[in-house]
Amino acid sequence: MRMLLNVRIPHEPFNALVRDGTAGEVIGRILEDIKPEAAYFTEQNGTRGAILIVNLDDPSGIPALAEPFFLKFNADCELRVVMLPQDLMKAGLENLGSKWK
Repeated sequence: MRMLLNVRIPHEPFNALVRDGTAGEVIGRILEDIKPEAAYFTEQNGTRGAILIVNLDDPSGIPALAEPFFLKFNADCELRVVMLPQDLMKAGLENLGSKWK
């Protein structure tokens, strides 16, 4: 299942990792491990953030996606199910519309 993983990274310990030169290496290891379909890094409410599109085959896979961010950055993570336009086209909206008039 395609999921949006929203990560909010507090200033510490990330600042310390930037100062010692390991922030990029740690992020690289996490991305290599979770293999996102897409990854975007941005500001979120004044802190660092990341928005990743990941695949989740089973709910038991959630810790493997979130724990690296929790453990390395003390980050907050949110997961949301997302669809591509073709997924929405297969949803049967026309049938749901007539059923719930």
